[in-house]
Amino acid sequence: MSLAWSELPRDLIGRHGLERRVHDRGGEPEIRFHYRDRIPRIPVWRDGRLQVVRWGNGRGQSRALPRTGWTWLSTIEEGGWRNSGAVPVDIPASLAMERGVWYRVRQGVRGLLVPDERGFAVAYVICEPASHYYQVMTRSDRMPVLIQEQI
Repeated sequence: MSLAWSELPRDLIGRHGLERRVHDRGGEPEIRFHYRDRIPRIPVWRDGRLQVVRWGNGRGQSRALPRTGWTWLSTIEEGGWRNSGAVPVDIPASLAMERGVWYRVRQGVRGLLVPDERGFAVAYVICEPASHYYQVMTRSDRMPVLIQEQI
């Protein structure tokens, strides 16, 4: 995921050391959030407040949470996160990347925020089966659930 530098408050950038994630895209600075970062972080809107939280549990920091950064929409709909304290969140993004292919995101991505056993907030990107176009573009069988947008 990527978000324009101007979209994040300076204090949030400094507090989470996001300066090292800045890249230049055609003269416009942006902050990139990669799941495979040494410390994977991602911004989320929760209750009208922008936060930067841990993205998933890929490094096994939690024994209670799944070791991934994504969850299927169908898992949520079937009650897979029931009684976990999970709440829906919006993940602001202007670009996203899958398998090396960047694509524009208009309003952001849906996410799920869940506390780990120590109470730390952990975000998962909600995904659904890829559309034919998305699958051809990225060669992925899953795609993020975008806010009011279909690819």
